[in-house]
Amino acid sequence: MKGELEFLFGSRVRWRLIKFFILNESQQFSSKEVTGINKLNVREANQILRQLVKAKFLISRSSKKTNVYYLNKKFSFYIELKDLVIKSNVYPQCESLNKVKNLGDVRLALISGIFINHVKAKTDLLIVANNVSRAKMKHLLEELTAEMGREINYSLLTYDEFKYRVNMFDKFIMEIVGQPHELVVNKVSGLLKEIKNNKK
Repeated sequence: MKGELEFLFGSRVRWRLIKFFILNESQQFSSKEVTGINKLNVREANQILRQLVKAKFLISRSSKKTNVYYLNKKFSFYIELKDLVIKSNVYPQCESLNKVKNLGDVRLALISGIFINHVKAKTDLLIVANNVSRAKMKHLLEELTAEMGREINYSLLTYDEFKYRVNMFDKFIMEIVGQPHELVVNKVSGLLKEIKNNKK
């Protein structure tokens, strides 16, 4: 679906900007912040930002000698675009999630929250892994933020930490597993089964 929407809206950059401002509808951003967070070419992004202002999708104002941009909530198709953005962000549309398994010795990668449009989730991404590359983790979170259009709320545990929490009936873990979620990596089926049995 993501590729289809990029074609429909003319480019990957245009669609990413539309999505970004809708998912951050109460915030204002300079063009530097927009291009940095979304990992976009500055010249192309600035051109599209001006076009989106001309279309009245965005509002621009001067602040401290720089232009800031924010969503025009009175835009004629705001509600329809918001519905489309939410639908497009639902897993498995997010391609960057495939890189989770390359972080290290990953035993479990569980997604909820923004990835499945579950607003009450305690976290968007739970990773249980040993020997995680911090550089790869930082890069993955930056890519996920850019692709999803919003900062990712994540939790990272070692396998021993996760196992200890399961044995202690940790409320955080119990709630995550008990609420709607999807499994990207699962090498701990026994522990997940144990959690579900303990909730009965």
